[in-house]
Amino acid sequence: MSERSDILHRLMAVVLDRKANPPAKSYTTTLFAGGVPKIGEKIAEEAAEVVEAATEPGEEGRQHLIREAADLVYHLLVMLGHRDATLAEVEAELGRRFGLSGIDEKAARPAGPE
Repeated sequence: MSERSDILHRLMAVVLDRKANPPAKSYTTTLFAGGVPKIGEKIAEEAAEVVEAATEPGEEGRQHLIREAADLVYHLLVMLGHRDATLAEVEAELGRRFGLSGIDEKAARPAGPE
């Protein structure tokens, strides 16, 4: 795996290390301390910023979108780590869905909260 394609796994390893060995001066540590409410708040904030950046024109807007998307992915990894869910499990779920129509995949899910 190249360094670029491996970055999510490397970042997840850092997130999990912060959970196991929380440094006092770590943003990730403060997120873990806030639990689902704090991490969820940041995910919602970053998701809104992704959508807002996507409306910005030109190369500057595109670059802003990329930066905000990176923030969103980071906070999502923190949430996964908080709940002891792995990136490999997310990849497996995406693999399970690959090649399926989104409509068919959603219809096959068990009923439950959205």
